[in-house]
Amino acid sequence: QVQFVETGGGLVQPGGSLRLSCVASGSFGIAPMGWYRQTPGNQREWVATVTHGGTTDYRNDVEGRFTVSRDNSKNTIYLQMNNLQPDDTAVYYCNKIQGWGQEAWGQGTQVAVSS
Repeated sequence: QVQFVETGGGLVQPGGSLRLSCVASGSFGIAPMGWYRQTPGNQREWVATVTHGGTTDYRNDVEGRFTVSRDNSKNTIYLQMNNLQPDDTAVYYCNKIQGWGQEAWGQGTQVAVSS
């Protein structure tokens, strides 16, 4: 079973930037990988996808502000987040896309956007 460790979160002011990393204990294989986020009392929601070949997809409210990428040789994916807004505050997780054999969720990394 692959385990994920997410890092890079923190407290930033609106308009700020953060870069999240997710390192897997084993190979992603060819599975598309995703970033997800969750706020207290709400379900985890999908944020972005990156395929094995680097094709990306984003939820509407982060399109143009977030950039997802992956380094298959390092079993790592990244999420560059620019122009962060208070609504982006959440715990961010990575995992395989649903239907591709999702693994157990890691502990995530907290992102807080506040002035």
